[in-house]
Amino acid sequence: MDLSSRDEPQIVAREHIRAVLQGQASASLIDDAVLVADELVTNALQHTEDGPTCMEVDVYPDIAVIEVHDAGSDAAVVRPRNCAAAPCSQLPEGGRGLHIVKALSAKWFVRSTEYGKAVVAVIKLGGVDAISPADS
Repeated sequence: MDLSSRDEPQIVAREHIRAVLQGQASASLIDDAVLVADELVTNALQHTEDGPTCMEVDVYPDIAVIEVHDAGSDAAVVRPRNCAAAPCSQLPEGGRGLHIVKALSAKWFVRSTEYGKAVVAVIKLGGVDAISPADS
């Protein structure tokens, strides 16, 4: 789904996730996936020059894979803010997004693409006990 020309890409992403996962997972898991997609799109808006370019959602029997692409080439710097110095609850208003993604996803990672990078989150839809890195 193209997000590059959208005025409100977060709204489009949330609606798309709900539509794709309708009937595939419980309402609470769909809500989790919506929040993850929203965080990934918001991060692309805040931390890249041109924002998100597209979002892909692949649904398998027990998982959904959400990818948000952008033109940034800084895949190595995408990581949650370090909470070692202070609890995450004491962080400024921003900086919690990837902690939310990490908490709600079976796994997440960043991969370089031909046109930039993709931040990928794997959401359990039910029945999967563990997701190994080889599954990506």
